[in-house]
Amino acid sequence: MKQKSKIYLRPFGFFGSKEGKLLEKKNKAIKLADGYRYFTKIEIIKKTSNIISEIMSVEKFLELIEKKKNQDLMNTLSKLKSKRTLLSKSPFKKKKYYVFGILNITPDSFSDGGDNLLLDNAINNTKEMIKNKVDFIDVGGESTRPGAKKVRINDEILRILPIIQYLHKNKVNISLDTRNAETMKLGLLSGVSIINDVSALTNNKDSINVIKEFKKPIILMHMPGNPKTMMNHIYKNFLLDIYDYLEERIEFCVKNGISRSNIIIDPGIGFGKDSKQNIEALKNISIFHSLGCPIMLGASRKRFISNIYGQTTPKERLAGSIAVALHSFNQGIQIFRVHDVFETKQALEIFDFIES
Repeated sequence: MKQKSKIYLRPFGFFGSKEGKLLEKKNKAIKLADGYRYFTKIEIIKKTSNIISEIMSVEKFLELIEKKKNQDLMNTLSKLKSKRTLLSKSPFKKKKYYVFGILNITPDSFSDGGDNLLLDNAINNTKEMIKNKVDFIDVGGESTRPGAKKVRINDEILRILPIIQYLHKNKVNISLDTRNAETMKLGLLSGVSIINDVSALTNNKDSINVIKEFKKPIILMHMPGNPKTMMNHIYKNFLLDIYDYLEERIEFCVKNGISRSNIIIDPGIGFGKDSKQNIEALKNISIFHSLGCPIMLGASRKRFISNIYGQTTPKERLAGSIAVALHSFNQGIQIFRVHDVFETKQALEIFDFIES
C-alpha cells in the first residue's frame, strides 16, 4: 500500500516590518502569523517513504500555489499566515515578544535549584523580574531535568502555593510549570493564568479536563517519554518527529474541546535531545510556525551552550542564551522562557531597535 505523503513548510530569509511590507507588495515576502516578521524563502518538505526537500523564493512559491492549487500546501500556508489571536488579548498584550521569567521552587533544578526554596528568596527574585517588566513569572515545583526523580504532588503543591499567592495578590501574571492535574487545578484556582506542561498533557489523563474546565491557555512541550527515559529516545526523522508529536497533541486538545487559539507550543530544547539535535531544532525552529500556534522557546542556560563553547556552569551561559534568543527572535519566535530577564529584554530591544 502506497504511503500517504505529508507536506511541511519551513519559512526562512526573514525581514522586519519595514523591508517586509515593501517586499510583500511585490509578492516577494509573506507576513508570518499576521505579526512583525516577513519571510522571503521557503523550504517545502515532502515525507512519504523518504524525505524530499525543495527550497524556493516566496515569489516562486506563490506561483506554484496558484498553478497547482494543492490543498495541503494551501492549508499549511494558511496556518503560517494566520493571526495568533491569543497574543492580542488578556493576559497578553499585543507586542513583538514576551518574556517568561523562570522561578523554580526546587532543590534540584539544573540552574537555580535551591535558590528559591525560602519564600523570602523567591519573593526577592520575583521583585527583580517585576522591576525588569517581565510578562509572566513561570513557577515550577518539580525539576524535569534529565534523570530527575518524580516529586510527590503534595510536595509540589506545598512548594509553589505560597509564591503563587504572593504573585496573585500583587497582580503578576503567573504561568505554572506542572505536569500534574491536581497541581494545575489548585494553581488555576489560586490565580494562575497559563499552564506550562512539559508532558503536553500526557502525564495525567485528567489534565485535559482541567484545561477545558478553566479555559486557560496551555503550553504543550515536546518531551519523548519522561525525565528518566527521554535521553534514550531514538528518532526516525528528528525534526519531523517533533513536528508530528506537537501536531498530534494540538489535535488531541482540539478534539477534547480546547480552542486552538488557546494553545502555545514549545519544541522542548534539551528534553530528549543531545547537543547536535538541539542545534538542529534551533536552526530549523521556524518550521513549527506551520502548526498555527504561538511558539515558546526555553533554551536559557541549557548544557548545549557549554558544549559549543566554554564548558561553563549554567549561570555562566548568559551570552550563549542571549545568542539563541536573538537567533530565534529573528525566526519569528514570540515567547522566551528565561532565567535572565533584564539581559534578555535588553538584547531583544536593541536588536529590534536597530532593525526598525
